[in-house]
Amino acid sequence: GMVVKAARDESSPYTAMQMAGQLADQLRDKGIHGIHIRVRAPGGNKQRSPGPGAQAAIRAFARAGIRIGRIEDVTPVPHDGTRPKGGRRV
Repeated sequence: GMVVKAARDESSPYTAMQMAGQLADQLRDKGIHGIHIRVRAPGGNKQRSPGPGAQAAIRAFARAGIRIGRIEDVTPVPHDGTRPKGGRRV
């Protein structure tokens, strides 16, 4: 892709840091100095914690001099939807 070539490296903290740095430069060029961040995990009946790159991206924004207003978790919560993957645990 835009930062790394191998698909397995796309969700890594290093890639998230590089991408956040590029995005911070673009924001500065447009005159934006502060942002609100919305973190989203897969959610539903999948995992409820964000991937490994989320924390690295937020840190990279802070280091790049972008002011962070609020960090909001917008992970979708199931209202008793489909059956979760995996076997029955006794």
